Amino acid sequence: MKNVVFVAPYFAETTLRFVSAATRQRDARVALVSQDPVDRLPADLRARLAGHERLQAGLDPDQIASAVERAVQAWGHVDRLLGTLEELQTPLGRIRDTLGVPGMGEEAAENFRDKPRMKEILRNAGVPCARHGLARSAKEARDLAGHVGFPLIVKPPAGSGARGTFRIEGPDELEQLVAALPPGPERPALLEEFIVGTEHSFDSVCLGGEMVWHSINDYLPTPLEVLREPWIQWCVLLPRETEDAAYQGIRAAAQSALSALGMDTGMSHMEWFQRPDGSVAVSEVGARPPGARFVNLISWAHDFDLFDAWARVVIHGEFTPRPRPYAAGAVYLRGQGSGRRVERIRGAELIDALKDLVVEARLPQTGQVASGTYEGEGYVILRHPDTEVVKKGLAQLLRGIRVELGD
Repeated sequence: MKNVVFVAPYFAETTLRFVSAATRQRDARVALVSQDPVDRLPADLRARLAGHERLQAGLDPDQIASAVERAVQAWGHVDRLLGTLEELQTPLGRIRDTLGVPGMGEEAAENFRDKPRMKEILRNAGVPCARHGLARSAKEARDLAGHVGFPLIVKPPAGSGARGTFRIEGPDELEQLVAALPPGPERPALLEEFIVGTEHSFDSVCLGGEMVWHSINDYLPTPLEVLREPWIQWCVLLPRETEDAAYQGIRAAAQSALSALGMDTGMSHMEWFQRPDGSVAVSEVGARPPGARFVNLISWAHDFDLFDAWARVVIHGEFTPRPRPYAAGAVYLRGQGSGRRVERIRGAELIDALKDLVVEARLPQTGQVASGTYEGEGYVILRHPDTEVVKKGLAQLLRGIRVELGD
């Protein structure tokens, strides 16, 4: 019997699917640590928990450590300490080291979490990535810009999901940014080369340090463009042809990158670029499952439950690779306008017109509060054996559905 502590500060829908999958594993009992109250859980999930600890501050490392120590006292030992949020990976690694819990330790977790450190490790291992540097003052930012060149990207060193990321076109924009968000010793800024090319993600499962399965996704348009333009509706395409020769470069680079960073057993999410000449560059890697409904998408494309598969990997170290019999894609419906609520949805009839392709959808509701995030107010997922059919369906949805915001 494996004793598992799952740290899930907030009960987001996707987080609870991971928690639920963990509680359904054979020979495992799961205690939950959260900031949200346990009575907010669905009754069936609550009944499968072996215990619950509520924290005042769900991301506080000391409070999390105390909760895990109490689980050790109650059970005698903890075999797995889990959490899917990016912000949790380093503190969970530190707790594993302190209490002797198997899994990724603090040093490896920090390799993934600290982006400048990550890029140095990748570069030293011969993994292609963008030129970069860490600025702790406005002067250092100017000096680095002279080395990296314009346009360039400025981001926080421990960010995720492209949050807090800016594209800077020239010296004037850089001066505006350092005036508005001055870098300092306590809040440095990561500057890196802006790579011209297409942007993708690479999700993978490793067992004992060996990559045993992967999934490749294409972004249309890039995440940075999505963040810069709040009105843009965007999509992710999972082509069926993941073994295509066009992806050979990233398959080789991904294994090298994960080995260098210290991935042993678990799932990772990698952002990468492909230049017009076909060469690749790794942007960043997270030691966690992907967000933005990607787990749903991958599950549809590979025709299995990736939530359950992730839980088996991290609890029992088991995984059965699955082929990709389908292409899949998602359109993220972002509200347009300056209002705070959804006022109108145009083109929703397209869902019925594409009903043979639609496998999952969540349309915005009139009066719904605008999310203010890149995921938008709703989404539609399509699936079909032919990649081109999915691409055409995504294009129809992008052109045809509009979510309008108002007051």
